[in-house]
Amino acid sequence: MEPRISLITLGVADIGRARAFYERLGWRASPSSNDSVAFFQLGGLALGLYGREALAEDAQTGPVGAGFGGITIAQNQRSPDEVDRVLAEAVAAGGRLLKPGQKVFWGGYSGYFADPDGHAWEVAWNPFFTLDEQGRLILPA
Repeated sequence: MEPRISLITLGVADIGRARAFYERLGWRASPSSNDSVAFFQLGGLALGLYGREALAEDAQTGPVGAGFGGITIAQNQRSPDEVDRVLAEAVAAGGRLLKPGQKVFWGGYSGYFADPDGHAWEVAWNPFFTLDEQGRLILPA
């Protein structure tokens, strides 16, 4: 298998509400979005928003689950100040602050917010990782 992620799909309670949240963050929904699904281009991958029950049905699993689902999505920034700015933007757009930006044990700076459906996003500055001009993460070789 090639090491690649093409699309991350979040199961949401209300597609319109979830789409509006990400649009308030300045993200633009793809024209292929509709009332049943929304897509956002994120560099070389995409984020999808799909009804939680419909997504569970598609995966042939139950839609149960509340609280922490064992996964976070991360967005790296170029500085601690950018981390704080992005966290503030997420809260202003309707997200919930889970952990304010702070120095962390591994030498970086990070905080967390939850989108309106409770999906946890880490916003981090990592002095050991590089972001290229397009904002793509480059791991140390």
